[in-house]
Amino acid sequence: MSLSRALRIVFDRTPDDTIDLFKAFPGLRRFFERRRLHAFIRTLGDIIFTFIILEGLFGPQDPSRNCTLYLSWGLWWPTIVMSWFFVGRMWCGFCPFPGVGRIVQRLGLSLERPVPGFVKKNAPYLSVILLALIIWLEESTGIKESPRGTALLILSIMAGATIMAALFPKQAWCRYLCPMGRLLGVGSTLSLMEFRPDFEKCQTCRTFACKKGKDGRGGCPVYLGAFNVKNNLDCLICGHCLSLCDKDSPKLNLRSPFKELLLNKGRFVTCSFIIPFLMGSQLVRFLESSSLSVVLQRDLASLDTMVTYSGLLLIAFFYIHFIIKVGAWFFGYTEDELFGKFSPMVPIFIPMAFSGELAYRLDYAVAGAPEFFPVVSRQFGIDSLKQWTFELPPWIFTALNVFMMASAVAACCYLLYRFVHDEFEGLVPWWRTLSVSGLIFITGGTYLFFMLNT
Repeated sequence: MSLSRALRIVFDRTPDDTIDLFKAFPGLRRFFERRRLHAFIRTLGDIIFTFIILEGLFGPQDPSRNCTLYLSWGLWWPTIVMSWFFVGRMWCGFCPFPGVGRIVQRLGLSLERPVPGFVKKNAPYLSVILLALIIWLEESTGIKESPRGTALLILSIMAGATIMAALFPKQAWCRYLCPMGRLLGVGSTLSLMEFRPDFEKCQTCRTFACKKGKDGRGGCPVYLGAFNVKNNLDCLICGHCLSLCDKDSPKLNLRSPFKELLLNKGRFVTCSFIIPFLMGSQLVRFLESSSLSVVLQRDLASLDTMVTYSGLLLIAFFYIHFIIKVGAWFFGYTEDELFGKFSPMVPIFIPMAFSGELAYRLDYAVAGAPEFFPVVSRQFGIDSLKQWTFELPPWIFTALNVFMMASAVAACCYLLYRFVHDEFEGLVPWWRTLSVSGLIFITGGTYLFFMLNT
């Protein structure tokens, strides 16, 4: 694979170009085809999650003596968020949550009922409601300081996946209701990778084995099949379809991270619904961590913490929703005769939503890193680990947050530039472009204001 060509693709100089990584690195294709290695990594994840659950439930409840908090909130969460950009939803292919459900199905204990139409139709809303519940619990109950609370949260998500597996075939939870999967799907529209079929080859297929399965092997676990994959929202990049396809159609492409955002233009309800909520929740979470929260707690001392957080979350959601609507009005175009209605500000804001989430998670990860080994030492009585600590200069948090938000604002402005000069060339006047740019900087400035007051 040519390095110069790869760099041109990544930095969007050839936005429609891609590199098939399966052809460039045949070993990568073998990794996905050979399910044993895939299963080994998934089993390793199951073991780690079992440890987190058991230690969370029955281990020390003092946060300074239980490493499961940092493993969950300081390592697992940031790793998931970073995976959005690099490998899309590939993490979902190794996710431990459906593990018990797979065992239930292999034992023949699943009812194998059809997934209700209500669930299919309302899946984006239901999964975002569950995500909102997780974030609400995270911030309003102090669950990040509770090993048992963290373990129960993980168990509740696993219970959802297991119940769905007992009722419906394959991984209905992952396709329709998983809040983590929904979040990963939206974030993965910014990914450097995409899993796509060769549609010309798929047109000659008559078996559709990638979806239905063959020779006793199950098809796509989320009811897609390679021929149905047109974006990064639902495909788990698990590789099930590779060995089932006799047309050599599936490809894993290196692409520009902006390609899908420009192509889809905010047409999907999943993105339009989750982005304002995610960004609004980020603003509230940074506010909760900032020095401004002291003033807020003093002024609202008579109100319950959960009520206060719920109110702030609602206000922040409508604030971002208002900016998105105003930005669309300034842009001037929200409907196209070819692909219908769209929301241009949603793809424009996706880099900011990604950076905001990563910055928030990394703040926790970086702050807790110096004490990780001492916590392990206290938990398991390993005295030699007590000295494995270090100090971080205070400015590192400021520098990290400023860098990430500056990068996000630059990416948002670049997407706006591409929309104005390529996708809608000659249709958006300069004053409209300048107005939308102003909203981008106002939103980025709001983020920084809360970030720098932590």
